[in-house]
Amino acid sequence: MNIHEYQAKELLAKFGISVPAGHPATSVEQAVAAAGKLPGPLYVVKAQIHAGGRGKGKFKELGADAKGGVRLADSAAAVQDHAKEMLGNTLVTIQTGDAGKQVNRLYVTDGVDIAEEYYLALLVDRATGRIAMIVSTEGGMSIEDVAHETPEKITTITIDPATGFMPHHGRSVAFALKLKGDLAKAAQKLARQLYEAFVALDCAMLEINPLVETKDGGLLVLDTKMSFDTNALFRHPDVEAMRDETEEDPMEVEASKHDLAYIKLDGDIGCMVNGAGLAMATMDIIKLNGAFPANFLDVGGGANREKVTAAFKIILSDPAVKGILVNIFGGIMRCDTIAEGIVAAAREVDLDVPLVVRLEGTKVQEGKDILANSGLPIIPAEDLGDAAQKIVAEVKQAA
Repeated sequence: MNIHEYQAKELLAKFGISVPAGHPATSVEQAVAAAGKLPGPLYVVKAQIHAGGRGKGKFKELGADAKGGVRLADSAAAVQDHAKEMLGNTLVTIQTGDAGKQVNRLYVTDGVDIAEEYYLALLVDRATGRIAMIVSTEGGMSIEDVAHETPEKITTITIDPATGFMPHHGRSVAFALKLKGDLAKAAQKLARQLYEAFVALDCAMLEINPLVETKDGGLLVLDTKMSFDTNALFRHPDVEAMRDETEEDPMEVEASKHDLAYIKLDGDIGCMVNGAGLAMATMDIIKLNGAFPANFLDVGGGANREKVTAAFKIILSDPAVKGILVNIFGGIMRCDTIAEGIVAAAREVDLDVPLVVRLEGTKVQEGKDILANSGLPIIPAEDLGDAAQKIVAEVKQAA
């Protein structure tokens, strides 16, 4: 789960981490009022969307010469003008794709006198099973660009969760940022605080870009992004309450309500599978046959009829879907349960696209009988290869 910048800074502040003063706003009036609560005279107005590259982004409605989603303002009147232009309009960044994201929230912060900019991030390193701290002197830039053009300027420090953050980790961070004296001590303290926040909040990623050295000799988190392990949110109701469903795909939101693993993709063949590995293989074989999957959808191993019905409806709610491939290997999941859910959903939504179903495993014959006796135009398949060929052929024929 992702949250907005202003929410992330609220969480970091609870761990004693220094962030600029700021206030969120959902209207022009609130933005002006937020500026009034800050000392000024310089303000920063930031679009709040779940995507990076906001500063270099462009608003669809404002033309190519318009300013991006992070703007300086030297007065409350300028804050008002920026808020009028940004709220309700669509910001397109390198991470949003051409569709962009509508800006519904702003964050008005105090201006900062910046001496230097740095990069610092924490994430879970799956290869080592440790927490990785990524550090670079090239703050303010895309870390992907830095990795491509000057990889020697990136330092990775891995921290074993069994021992936790140790003093030498902090010293390594300060050394990588080329800091000395009091700034080096401040960097060591900040690194520890960020690690503690990362672990305590069950983060999946915590990125500070830029981390800035101010002209008065301090370190300040100027911008941050945070994402969380969804499976651990039950431990953090305060974090879960920060979820902004307007930033998510409506179908993914609906899927989460039924505990379905669903991700929308750009193809036209909907997939319903049990098991993440089998789902990946199903998508691969669809592409191997010359088509593209419209989604990743894993109903899990313990799905019931209601869950399967919900999954089917979610797939069909995507107007891009021109055909559906159901691929079930019944272990814990019973094929007759899947079949009942498919039939119920197909009848309820008035199925009007080709449907190919491949069943194998527990209660497979019972499941095939349910489909065959349903009276619905369901195309059976003997194996995964046969299923992929049939659904691709049906979609191409319909087109």
